[in-house]
Amino acid sequence: MKALVLLSGGQDSSTCLFWSLRYMNQTEAVFFNYEQRHKIERECARRLCEENNVPLHILDVPAFQQIGGTAMIEETDIQMTDKGIPNTFVPGRNMVFLTLAASLAYRLGFDTVIVGVNDEDFSGYPDCRASFIQIMESALREGLDYPIRITAPLQHLSKKEIWALSDELGVLHTIVEKTHTCYHGDHSTRHPWGFGCGTCPACLLRKTGFEAYQRARHENS
Repeated sequence: MKALVLLSGGQDSSTCLFWSLRYMNQTEAVFFNYEQRHKIERECARRLCEENNVPLHILDVPAFQQIGGTAMIEETDIQMTDKGIPNTFVPGRNMVFLTLAASLAYRLGFDTVIVGVNDEDFSGYPDCRASFIQIMESALREGLDYPIRITAPLQHLSKKEIWALSDELGVLHTIVEKTHTCYHGDHSTRHPWGFGCGTCPACLLRKTGFEAYQRARHENS
């Protein structure tokens, strides 16, 4: 039960980090530097690992910047494409990240790769589907000839339920204060649910989930 967590510094992957620390025998993390617009993501990942004594591997993946065409890398407005997918989608990103993470896990002798994808993100990102994760796990096992397992603890959770999980793990305050999700890179405007512009799709998803969880907790108190 040795796990390598794909850690972006955002709410979901950070929740996965604490889930792994609770349930796995050994946890390390990997951050992928693909020249994303907002360097605060790397700082959040680094700080979380440092404060929780988690070894952090940083791997550079410059090819996505060379390919271009995504608002996650280029200074362009965030909007829907004619394919019905936000232009924050980086084609092939999760395929590449999972492959590299599995390769690193192989070298470390780890048996599990943990990724923070969930069905709620499928509204925009096709590589967050459970079927995709299953196919990737099968392909990696075959290609590595190694019993690697891809675990997605948040796969079937809503954002409200992800907030509930962070509370159950005792890290809700940490997730609010020390993670970054905002597509615009705003890490100075503070809201009850954390830092962010409050208007981009990532902020709105985080905000509505937090408010739904707070209402449910209040009703049950």
